[in-house]
Amino acid sequence: MKLKNLGVLLFLPFLGFAQKNELVQYVSPIIGTAKMGHTFPGATVPFGAVQLSPDTDTIPYAVNGKYNGEVYQYCAGYQYKNPTIVGFSHTHFSGTGHSDLGDISVMPTVGKVQLNPGTADQPDQGYRSRFDHAKETAEANYYKVFLDDPRVLAEMTTTNRVGFHRYTFPKTDDAHIIVDLKSGIYNYDDKNVWTVVRVVNDSLITGYMQSNGWARTRTVYFAMRFSKPFKNYGAKYDGKEQAYKGFWRKFDQTDNFPDLAGKQLKMHFDFSVADTEQVQMKVALSPVSMRNALQNMEEEVPHWDFEKVKKAGQQLWEAELQKIKVDMLEKDDYVNFYTAMYHAALMPTVYMDVNGEYKGLDQEIHKAEGFVNYTSFSLWDTFRAFHPYMNLINPQRNADMVASMMAHYDQSTLKMLPIWSHYANDNWCMSGYHAVSVIADAIIKGVYKGDGKAALAACVQTANTRRYEGIGPYIDLGYVPDELSGTSVSNTLEYAYDDWCIAQLAKHLGEQDTYQTFSKRAENWKNLFDDRIGFMRPKDSKGNFRAKFDVLETHGQGFIEGNTWNYSLYVPHDPEGLTQLMGGKKRLAVYLDSLFTMHLPDKFFANTEDITREGIIGNYVHGNEPAHHVVYLHNLAGIAWKGQERIRMILKNQYHTGHDGLGGNDDCGQMSAWYLFSTLGFYPVSPGGDEYWLGSPAVKQATLTLADGKVLEVKAVNQSTKNVYVKEVLFNGKRLAEYKIKHADIASGGNLTFVMSSKPNKKLQ
Repeated sequence: MKLKNLGVLLFLPFLGFAQKNELVQYVSPIIGTAKMGHTFPGATVPFGAVQLSPDTDTIPYAVNGKYNGEVYQYCAGYQYKNPTIVGFSHTHFSGTGHSDLGDISVMPTVGKVQLNPGTADQPDQGYRSRFDHAKETAEANYYKVFLDDPRVLAEMTTTNRVGFHRYTFPKTDDAHIIVDLKSGIYNYDDKNVWTVVRVVNDSLITGYMQSNGWARTRTVYFAMRFSKPFKNYGAKYDGKEQAYKGFWRKFDQTDNFPDLAGKQLKMHFDFSVADTEQVQMKVALSPVSMRNALQNMEEEVPHWDFEKVKKAGQQLWEAELQKIKVDMLEKDDYVNFYTAMYHAALMPTVYMDVNGEYKGLDQEIHKAEGFVNYTSFSLWDTFRAFHPYMNLINPQRNADMVASMMAHYDQSTLKMLPIWSHYANDNWCMSGYHAVSVIADAIIKGVYKGDGKAALAACVQTANTRRYEGIGPYIDLGYVPDELSGTSVSNTLEYAYDDWCIAQLAKHLGEQDTYQTFSKRAENWKNLFDDRIGFMRPKDSKGNFRAKFDVLETHGQGFIEGNTWNYSLYVPHDPEGLTQLMGGKKRLAVYLDSLFTMHLPDKFFANTEDITREGIIGNYVHGNEPAHHVVYLHNLAGIAWKGQERIRMILKNQYHTGHDGLGGNDDCGQMSAWYLFSTLGFYPVSPGGDEYWLGSPAVKQATLTLADGKVLEVKAVNQSTKNVYVKEVLFNGKRLAEYKIKHADIASGGNLTFVMSSKPNKKLQ
């Protein structure tokens, strides 16, 4: 039996792990971001190349040449509040604040062929359909919904590279499956560059699509196969008519024509079906070729057994979830915990075919030798907790991800590590060069065993790319000047942290000169701290702080997606130095109390899409990443007990079951990784370092299966919703003198015991 989401989450009676060991029952794929449709509820396997999911609208990126703010709600294609589904597409991002993908949208229809999607208020004018959440089910690797208008039951499941559809039709001679190769997420008129389709026979289609979106040059190859021969098919090209038509005009390319090419292409495949007859469809993807897409299909799903594919995928999820077994206080906590593990295994995604081939950043074909190639690295988000989480729970995958980043570097003509890469492109989104954090952390922790010297050289080269976003002036002046960048302060702070990571890697590898150089650069954060006001502040190239400056405003003040109240604490590599510069521990304590208790009026984040009221506690913005480490700074301020109660408050306040379960973007697993670490009682404040800071665990007990069969047992004695304070912490029976623990101890396994109390311990710091 599996947990099913029928709109409002339907809970199973609680079964403790002593009686039941199926953890997929606690996953709710439909949990998403409040007010923003930034997670997809469809079918996928862990880190799968295919994420097959419903899209509830086709909002354009721009209207009359201007950005359409409504499109932000559809970063993942699915918006819970919408009453219609426009199609089921095969690629999605999870929890991002910008978007792309939504490839190869499929929709079953009945009656007259319509090749336009219609509109939300007039769905009958197109192929979209109304639906009811009461007839919708979401499970790990399975999605089902009844489409009201064609009276069709739609089901889908996946393997790594293949989407498997099953449509149950009513009796009709006019059943259709629409394949929309124009549709996509964050679409605009010229996003589709070219589409090719070859109808090989009456049940097999191959082709490819090229697009110019967030990924500037992206090609997706596909192969489609139907379980039942179609009796007829046709095509339509939307958009502007080409001036040059060549001599293909000799053919009617709209009716049963097998060799199609152009822009904005849509197709229909027609069937006669008996009542409750099922028409199945397999769609395989490849980054390399149509031939490889077909090979992916033939190797991963050589049959038509839908239930077999569904079960195999759910077994993969079960194995993933079994890496951490928890005993929690309440039923909702189980759903939140295992849904967080689910979210933290959606991205990055595998980006190679079954034969190991993939398209590289140079747009050439490569073969992954000795590693699995991944794509979609949202590094501004995921370096903070997601990749450190992977180092513990999925070290081999993280090693492969580092290898993928190194391959990206080798193929780059700019000779830079990825910033935000997907589908053989770098989209250059967000600030910092945080691949160096992930690489340093993985090498220092012994996870990545590749060429460390080559990795260090790639980190240094990236950090010295003067042409990129103010790095040249940053090197010369010690900060990014205000007039050069609208995010000059956050860039400076993030570069300084990344430089510290490079220094730690150099030290680990015995490269003393590099260590000294980047240790000095890591102090650049000090250059933008204005001790007159006690905050980080933009400074121009002449050394003058910006005169007009608002400490509460989250837009246009020198920061990316945050204000200086949150960003002034972003010195994760030197919190002691920051504390001293701020005026000492008492001053930091006052700052933290103010941050968490003051009120941030709506007007200060009205122009920042990624910050909403749901993700804010006081002036602390948990719904966005830059302040994720901040609550742990209570340990340093001498008020660890306040941090403990606030950690437990954040866990309850920002993470819920249901369709609006998250207070902000999950951002490819970062929000969920924060939840997982904090629920377990420890957090990587500064990835690239060798320690975790301790908080207040929300588990009663947890068992983590680590590398090489090692096991970490976490236990919270006297755990309850009121006992949020930590009286003492023991590791393997030995009392810890401070709220920190070494990574080597955690990774070696053992017993981490928290003794909980309803009264704060104000002595242990």
